[in-house]
Amino acid sequence: MLDHAAEVALAGRTGLVIAGLVIAHRRSQAAACDRIVVMEAGRVVELGSHKELLAARGRYAELWAAWSVS
Repeated sequence: MLDHAAEVALAGRTGLVIAGLVIAHRRSQAAACDRIVVMEAGRVVELGSHKELLAARGRYAELWAAWSVS
């Protein structure tokens, strides 16, 4: 229900989705983003689409795997 509401609210707009480990249950919103920025300690450590970041096997892929297990 929340995912659908976000889709409706963002239709035709640019949105910024901020997610962290505490918001792991909303990983579907991260996967739907055109661009994902992964930050650690205030620095950008990865930038790309969901598929690109999974293929890179970096921090995003680690987080995605952890989210998928929980």
